[in-house]
Amino acid sequence: MLMTIAAVGAVFIGASEEAAAVVFLFLIGELLEGVAAGRARASIQSLANLVPKMALIEESGKTREVPAESLAVGAVILVRPGDRIPADGVVISGESAVDEAPVTGESTPVRKEVDSNVYAGTVNGEAALRVKVTAEAADNTIARVIKLVEEAQESKAPTERFIDRFSRYYTPGVVVLGALVAVLPPLLMGGVWGEWIYKGLAILLIGCPCALVISTPAAIAASLSAGARRGLLLKGGAVLENIGKVTTVALDKTGTLTEGKPVVTDVIGCSKSESEVIRLAAALETGSSHPLARAILGRAASDGIDPPMAEGAKALGGRGVIGVVEGANIFLGSPNAAAEHVSFADELMRQIAAFNDEGKTVSILIVGREIAGILAMRDEPRPDAAVGLKALTNIGIKTVMLTGDNKRTAEAIGRQLGIEVRAELLPADKQRIVSELKGKGSKVAKVGDGINDAPALAAADVGIAMGGGTDVALETADAAILHGRVSDIAEMIGLSKRTMTNISQNIVIAIGLKGVFLITTITGITGLWPAILADTGATVLVTINALRLLSPGRR
Repeated sequence: MLMTIAAVGAVFIGASEEAAAVVFLFLIGELLEGVAAGRARASIQSLANLVPKMALIEESGKTREVPAESLAVGAVILVRPGDRIPADGVVISGESAVDEAPVTGESTPVRKEVDSNVYAGTVNGEAALRVKVTAEAADNTIARVIKLVEEAQESKAPTERFIDRFSRYYTPGVVVLGALVAVLPPLLMGGVWGEWIYKGLAILLIGCPCALVISTPAAIAASLSAGARRGLLLKGGAVLENIGKVTTVALDKTGTLTEGKPVVTDVIGCSKSESEVIRLAAALETGSSHPLARAILGRAASDGIDPPMAEGAKALGGRGVIGVVEGANIFLGSPNAAAEHVSFADELMRQIAAFNDEGKTVSILIVGREIAGILAMRDEPRPDAAVGLKALTNIGIKTVMLTGDNKRTAEAIGRQLGIEVRAELLPADKQRIVSELKGKGSKVAKVGDGINDAPALAAADVGIAMGGGTDVALETADAAILHGRVSDIAEMIGLSKRTMTNISQNIVIAIGLKGVFLITTITGITGLWPAILADTGATVLVTINALRLLSPGRR
């Protein structure tokens, strides 16, 4: 409206060349706004191009090529070295390094073996993998990212809503100001009508709010897209704005700070060697799906140990497992259950107590009537957990662990990571603690991955779901860290702060240039040409500044 009035007015006062320039430069400004929005959209839509169009499916012992979008959950596909993985899935055979950089931003290839999760669009390395599909094309990681970001870009941040409201009053105000500048000096001070009408028209151009209106959505669209490309999903501009104000982060333990599955941390050989202890224990646990059994079998596989067959293996509810291996009766179970078969030396009792104090689960292997060895297992912290928590502390954010796990295990992990611990909590307790922290003035982010975290995620100022989380956690949360890196929490907060700084810079650029040219126009230094150049120039600068957030280097 402002541009139209200025251009028509310029024609009426004989400044037709300047009127044409006004329209031309305004169209360039509009084009630049489209470029800004297009770049942000293209940044996230380009993820869709990472998924290959075709896949090799295995059926009846043979492979054939089919469209990737036709793959159903449960289908088995073959991914050759150098191929992009066509669907989300879990490795059922093979071992290879997978380049996840296109999807997660992970700088080095990630080792994948049996039971490892793989994502559509990532690149297989040096060996073939057989993958069982776990999500249809419409629900794979990349499709979910694109859908969530598009939905997020439609929701406005508080700052963006304020700018929109401001613009509703701002535009009529500029029209009134331009009219007053054009009319009052000739009427009250004997000014020349043509000169002051020209200045009034220039003020309409200076006041055009294009740069101001685009200052916030351009930055938010760029940030949401940049975050999504690194596996950081934020469900809207309001979340992006709020997460930068967080002062306390409450984290779940299992599956959030830890891997979510136990591993064998210690093996002590007594009457047998350590490798023999693992070999015999794995023989008893072959075929079991119990988490501790999977830990022992995983250790045997990583050590290259091939367990022998066990005869008559059976579980003793809550006590352990027994069987015959290579002609010997073998028992693997808890210390209390093992004490019914053999007696423990004082040194062994102290070692078991030490493991328990470290939050580890202890299993005793008995061969015949002798203690063959001890295995200690624990759900270990994620590799980057300590670094991620330190990154939060370094930017002045308090951290606390909220877990339903037993106090001894939780405190052992807490000491290792250097985090305050609140243990043995029910879902309602987690929700209550989050509310208490908010009541004390903290801006709280809750990070979790399970159904039991959903109430606390909803109660927090910002709920963040970790990558492998349940659908309930992902739906309840305001944001999601798709790839389970604790360090990404600080990165998400940093992205929010960079975005708000960028928005502030954009608003200063937009209003600052207008202020300068308002003064120079009224004093007669500049006219229509510089006015439209100022508006277009501000749009250009705001657009370029917002697009800096898309740069991979802005981490």
